[in-house]
Amino acid sequence: MTDTPEAIHAARHGDPAARTAVARLPGTSPELLTYLAADKVASVRQAVAAHAHTPPAVARLLAADADAEVRRVLAGRIATLAPTLDPNARSRMMRLSAGTLALLVQDTAVEVRAAIAEVVRDMPDAPRELILQLARDTAMPVAEPVIRLSPLLTEADLLALIADPPAPATRRAVARRPALTENVSDAIAQTTDTSAVSALLANSSAAIREATLDRLVAGAGNQPSWQAALVRRAQLPPRAARALGEIVTDHLLGVLAARTDLPEGLADSLRGRVAAQLAAQDDAAEPGEDSLFAAAAAGDRDLLLLRLAEAAGVTEARVEAALALRSGRAIAGLCHSAGWSARLAAEVQIALGGLAPAEVVHPTAEGSWALGEAELQWQAELLEGLPA
Repeated sequence: MTDTPEAIHAARHGDPAARTAVARLPGTSPELLTYLAADKVASVRQAVAAHAHTPPAVARLLAADADAEVRRVLAGRIATLAPTLDPNARSRMMRLSAGTLALLVQDTAVEVRAAIAEVVRDMPDAPRELILQLARDTAMPVAEPVIRLSPLLTEADLLALIADPPAPATRRAVARRPALTENVSDAIAQTTDTSAVSALLANSSAAIREATLDRLVAGAGNQPSWQAALVRRAQLPPRAARALGEIVTDHLLGVLAARTDLPEGLADSLRGRVAAQLAAQDDAAEPGEDSLFAAAAAGDRDLLLLRLAEAAGVTEARVEAALALRSGRAIAGLCHSAGWSARLAAEVQIALGGLAPAEVVHPTAEGSWALGEAELQWQAELLEGLPA
């Protein structure tokens, strides 16, 4: 591997763009990459961190780089080597790389650890110790991909995460894992974690015993999110369907009534209730925001999602795509397009968007929008490029 005179000159005397370009060249030698690893410009060091020919000793130094993006890029590359790394290997190079990965998986920046999790989340031959460490991370961008997708996590591992969750959302991540066993589903159902139970019920591939499902239906009277998941479950035993028909909230009646597997007589009864409900709505005045505030307080995500899509004139898929951005400004812009108040928008950001109070765009003391009209409209326009 030989560096061209032009590459050497650019690395030593070129501007940051030229030096970055050299660091990205597939044929750049380990020696020149070592030189560029000490560059003052972070973008150059990022390119070195991403390069396959960067020496392990240099990568170890970059693992302590002051720029988190350098460490994140390095973490993504080193993680691809995880199945081959052995801290006890004879090869010094392999030991160095294994040590670098060990440093990065303990990095204080969430995005660095998350870069590792994103790479190893579905590796069948990743080090099991690494997978367990990531699964027990307190930051969900790190833990969730591994919890949901790693084939190395056993039923015992999942039960341990449920019994002693490292973070409040750990159980919910377990509940979303494909093909959960009945034992794991039982363990989730026996907790007081309502959001995890809601995720479990929404997980169509989770195996849930009929007795467990009956118990959850019985407790769903004041849990709108459970009801929303239950009425959409692919397999709903007749006894559970009948019990659900007695407690389901009004906006879910139509969903339940549309099922083709309901017990005899239940479908007709539900359709009659739906027809009566529609007739009553026709006679009623246009509802205000009281019901939406109540839905937010109850955590009724399905109702809020439906009403926001209707009022903003977009599909539910686009609302979901906007929520996935986890941006208070984006959700506020959508609520503004729907004609909703700034106070309701703040509640929606928490109840529907799952944002922490510090991330929410709050209204002013007078209850008006803290964002200007132009900003709100711009946020709404940005969402037009999201999946419809």
